[in-house]
Amino acid sequence: MTTNEVSTGLHGETIADPQGVLRPAPDGDTAFFGHPRGLGYLAGTELWERFSFYGMQALLMLYMTKQLLLPGRVGHVAGLGAFRAVLETMFGPMTNLALAAQTFGLYSGLILLTPLIGAWLGDRVLGRARTVTIGALLMAAGHVTMASERLFLLALLLLILGGGCFIANLAAQIGGLYTPTDTRRTRAFGIYLMALNVGALASPLIVGTLGGKVGFHWGFTAAGVGMLIGLATYLAGRRHLPPDRIVRGAKPDPLTRAQWITVGALMLTFAPRLLFNAAAQQAYGIMVVWADTGVDRQFGAFEIPVTWVLTADGVLTILGVLLANRIWARLSGHGREPADLHKMAIGLSIVTAAFVIIGLLAALPKVPAIAWLGFYFVLAMSYACYDPPSKALIARYAPAPVNGTMFALSSASSALGFFLLGWLGRFYEPLGASRYFLLTALLPAVAALALFLLGGALLRLLERGEIPQAHGGTVAIVH
Repeated sequence: MTTNEVSTGLHGETIADPQGVLRPAPDGDTAFFGHPRGLGYLAGTELWERFSFYGMQALLMLYMTKQLLLPGRVGHVAGLGAFRAVLETMFGPMTNLALAAQTFGLYSGLILLTPLIGAWLGDRVLGRARTVTIGALLMAAGHVTMASERLFLLALLLLILGGGCFIANLAAQIGGLYTPTDTRRTRAFGIYLMALNVGALASPLIVGTLGGKVGFHWGFTAAGVGMLIGLATYLAGRRHLPPDRIVRGAKPDPLTRAQWITVGALMLTFAPRLLFNAAAQQAYGIMVVWADTGVDRQFGAFEIPVTWVLTADGVLTILGVLLANRIWARLSGHGREPADLHKMAIGLSIVTAAFVIIGLLAALPKVPAIAWLGFYFVLAMSYACYDPPSKALIARYAPAPVNGTMFALSSASSALGFFLLGWLGRFYEPLGASRYFLLTALLPAVAALALFLLGGALLRLLERGEIPQAHGGTVAIVH
């Protein structure tokens, strides 16, 4: 590693040639579907990381409820008795299903909360490239460790720490590919979301089928292999990504008053994400357990594995993003494209509708598989409308010294949504599926109403701040 002290120019867009001479980033890079080629490598890396993550997510609740927590097995898991005792001290007695839901929520939440530490490592200590590499290796090790029932909790810890290093540092590099006024940024995050869902599409077919039909441990191992492929993709494209910018020596300049206003306004936009996540992620936890018996998945003599619906979910989300991008582009051509905050409110409204639909359907003795797929189509449209605009807001407005940290705080709000999801899981058995899903619909409904009422004021607050442009200061560029 070599370092050169430089003063960054516009948006920090400096790159170094092999001789270490810093040059402006090239303009007009449209090699990847009209976007910089670096976006292709970042999207490809995220595809494989999500392949591993969604494979784990597809199997985790089923693994705990159908194998790990069964009598005769539960006592073999190192530390599980103490873990359960701590949770019951905090939240009260739990059935095995409630314990599984709480564990699912804690794991999924902490893997999004630890990026706060990972962003600091990427911005201040190791650089984003090294931190992403370490994260990928930790996650691969976690998936392989899942092959041992005894080491279940250690495996979760490795996955949580790895996700903390990986998630925010990867996404934050997208913003460095674009100037502050480049309107392609929102669509770039849409492409990133589509790549994510290609991984989500393939994972249940491979990881879910191996786990459900051959053995859970085979599925977890496949997820680990996917993570290593993601790391190889990232390292192959490293030269096309923004250079690492690590602050050296003295503390960075404090944020200006206008930048603090921007940070505060962005923090307010994270609250709806908490409620969005607490609702939408029910589709990959409690709902998978419910669908195992509550959905008619029989087609002739063949019963569709419950995890395969997550493949359909990936396809539907990709289609949803394509449709949403087409709608926004057409509205933009007529000068009527909604602001990103209003797009987020639309997404929240759609996820509300999705859970109202499934709540009503769940009152049936058996829900037809086509109706269940309809729920995932509506849910996919909510992601397409909500997720890219929420990330684009951060990429556009977050001050450069805390850009990675703001992505990490956004992940932290998602983490709190998972914690809420885990806590809500205790109400599933007493309420029953229908009322539980209708209760879930209230969460995004409240957030949507708040954004429709306050979105204009929040947007004005963001515009009062400083859109990142010139960022002086001494940094180290890492090659």
